[in-house]
Amino acid sequence: MPRLSEYMLPTEREAPADAEAISHKLMVRAGLIRQMGAGMWTWLPAGWRVHQRVVAIVREEMDAIGAQEMLMPVLQPAEPWRKTGRLEIEELFKLNDRKGSELVLAMTHEEAVTFHAAQTIRSYRDLPQILYHFQVKERDEPRPRAGVLRTREFVMKDSYSFDRDQAGMEERYALHVGAYDRIMDRTGLRSYRVESDVGMMGGLGAHEYMAPCPAGEDQVVLGPEGYAANVEVAKQDPNVHEDGAGNYTLGGEPLRVEQAIEIGNIFKLGTRYSQPLGANYLDEHGDEHPIWMGSYGIGPARIVAAAVEQFADEHGISWPRALAPFAVHLVGLGKPGTPEHDAAERVYETLSDGGIDTIYDDRDLGPGEKFAEAELLGCPLRLTVGRRSVQSGEIEVQVRRGRVQAPGIALDGEAEGLIGAVDELWQGLP
Repeated sequence: MPRLSEYMLPTEREAPADAEAISHKLMVRAGLIRQMGAGMWTWLPAGWRVHQRVVAIVREEMDAIGAQEMLMPVLQPAEPWRKTGRLEIEELFKLNDRKGSELVLAMTHEEAVTFHAAQTIRSYRDLPQILYHFQVKERDEPRPRAGVLRTREFVMKDSYSFDRDQAGMEERYALHVGAYDRIMDRTGLRSYRVESDVGMMGGLGAHEYMAPCPAGEDQVVLGPEGYAANVEVAKQDPNVHEDGAGNYTLGGEPLRVEQAIEIGNIFKLGTRYSQPLGANYLDEHGDEHPIWMGSYGIGPARIVAAAVEQFADEHGISWPRALAPFAVHLVGLGKPGTPEHDAAERVYETLSDGGIDTIYDDRDLGPGEKFAEAELLGCPLRLTVGRRSVQSGEIEVQVRRGRVQAPGIALDGEAEGLIGAVDELWQGLP
């Protein structure tokens, strides 16, 4: 487990001058991310740990519905995109290699996966299938902003389902709805699944997963009996009325509008891609049919940023348990050679040996600076070992969410007692 004296966590007292979103400010200040250029961000070690926590949750839920992980290239021939009519999308990066061949940097992978499906799926016996990957996407974003919320390069989980007919596609779509609902529950986010427009993806229908927060660029219209839609869909709904001033009603009941971050989207593609790219199968009678497809995306970076937005306070980040870079932030107060320093070292070794994910602040800094940085980073539990701990025989414990002081833990007790006490506290956290 890392010691802060050896760990790259470049915290900042001030937020970037151009930062407006809370997540942008705090993720830079906490040393999680750094900008290289407009819309181009580097995930530093602690930030990448959070990102990969999300990836692990998403991977588990994809595997649970029978999806198969793969990896497709970002750099692709332009021809499949020309066949689907998407080559002229303005946000699509286009380039030529040294031989003059046209290439693109993929912003999504429908063309690539359908290209492979056309080569490998021959018969109804090969269906259904769900394939997915975590891959970098490139987007010529005209207005990169808000840190990792709107960028030119990002990692996305995109999965694709293949079926023989619409009924099968609907089944795979329902599987993804269940998986995405569980992902939202596990990450601890407040979120809505709302009806959305198919946009440039095309197809028969779509839903978005939206996390409400003031920094969001999208608007969600919410109402009684579970009504939820993005603004574009609500405006097209004949049952929804808008007064021209942004106020909506449904059946005479007022609807509320919330700002939100889009963190995932799912699409019923139908044969939108299989027909132009020749992805067909033979049925039991030898007749050829186009494959029915679905597409399902989710952005780990946006989930991370949404978690910061939803749970931060005036002191810094306050991670949900499932996403925290570390479970415990151990603060040692005391110079080398003092009893309190030796005690902190023993606690660190006990936590490490016990498998507790711990970041240990062993630096030669004052208590105020150490506590401020611990609150900024936002790990769910803070343990403090100092002179007062040696005198009282107890490790001080603070729960980060709400900054609540918890009962102390015996400093010189058995290792199992310390591990058990920390684990019990951990299990009770949000």
